[in-house]
Amino acid sequence: MAVQSQTGSIVRPPPDPPGPLKWLRDNLFGSWLNSILTIFSGALLYFVLSGSLRWAVTQADWTPVTNFTLLYAVGQYPREEIWRVGAGLALIALMTGLSWGRWGRALSGIGLSMVVGFMVLAVLPAPGQITPAIRIFLAATAGLVGLGYWLGRQSWLPSSALGIGWSVTPVIALVLLAGFKQLSWLASVSTTAWGGLIVTFILSAGGILLSFPIGVALALGRRSTLPVVRLFSTIFIETVRGVPLITILFMFSFILGLFLPADARLDRLIRALLAMTLFSAAYMAENVRGGLQAISPGQIEASRAIGMSSTQTMIFIVLPQALRAVIPSIAGQFISLFKDTTLVVIVGINDLLGIGRSIINSDPAFIQHDLEVYLFVSLVYWVLSYLMSRASRRLETRLGVGVR
Repeated sequence: MAVQSQTGSIVRPPPDPPGPLKWLRDNLFGSWLNSILTIFSGALLYFVLSGSLRWAVTQADWTPVTNFTLLYAVGQYPREEIWRVGAGLALIALMTGLSWGRWGRALSGIGLSMVVGFMVLAVLPAPGQITPAIRIFLAATAGLVGLGYWLGRQSWLPSSALGIGWSVTPVIALVLLAGFKQLSWLASVSTTAWGGLIVTFILSAGGILLSFPIGVALALGRRSTLPVVRLFSTIFIETVRGVPLITILFMFSFILGLFLPADARLDRLIRALLAMTLFSAAYMAENVRGGLQAISPGQIEASRAIGMSSTQTMIFIVLPQALRAVIPSIAGQFISLFKDTTLVVIVGINDLLGIGRSIINSDPAFIQHDLEVYLFVSLVYWVLSYLMSRASRRLETRLGVGVR
């Protein structure tokens, strides 16, 4: 009810805060057409979800998934050396918790998902696969994420420690996985025994970390004033973008070995990683180049007017703004690279999808349950891709992408 103030003006009461009914009216039932679409969509979702849930609980046979949990996780990695995989995983969990505590909401989705995922795996029924010792380790790893989160929120922990930690952690994890021929307690394990999720993570994380700086360098090279650098960058980008990834994988996996001496041939996992890195770098270069073109020439002129060199202008003025502007496309490229790791099964590398296919083909009884296996694999990829997308959205919000 409006009232009159002492000055004679009309003062109206503040509007009621929006509630669930207002949200439903504004978003789902704003008009007769929206109401019909809402009712139709709700009925369709009900029948699809109820039928899918009924099939998953009463009809589906998840034996090809629950009976081979470790195989999906580590492939044929020697079971007596599996502690090395656990040690690397524990270190990554601790670093994730530290980053979550320091960077806040940008990594909250990944941190919470790791805690929930480890706890679910700790209680997941898997006959003969997940032993009590492994269950205790998984629960302790979830606790490491929480411990890292608490430590990351402490003021005495310098931010530089996170950068050093993340630069050292992948190296330590790979050393633990590969081992050394000279050490009996850390014996060498061939990459032919690696498989499952660890191969998927190595290819995707390695491809992301390596393709990003190469892509930035190619984008700068394509805009260079040096004709040789510009020509090389342009030819590389257009050539790689003009062929499918499977062609590059075949070239690195089979053809590259024909041009190298027998004693200098690269490991097959390294060859696949190089192929995916160079392929992703070409697309990354075009994403970054789009961000560079969005920078106003006036900013470059202003930086030079205050005495900054061309290198300083590019590092401190142009690149930060360009990369900030193309975060969505960079995140999309990373997610695409993560999903493209499934193609390595064609060149004989058993990633998560390859393990699923080998389990289906290992027993005639499992062939009729291939739907359950592929649904499980697709669910894993969807969850991880969604977490990457959510982290990207949080980073965009934190950096104010699209907000001036």
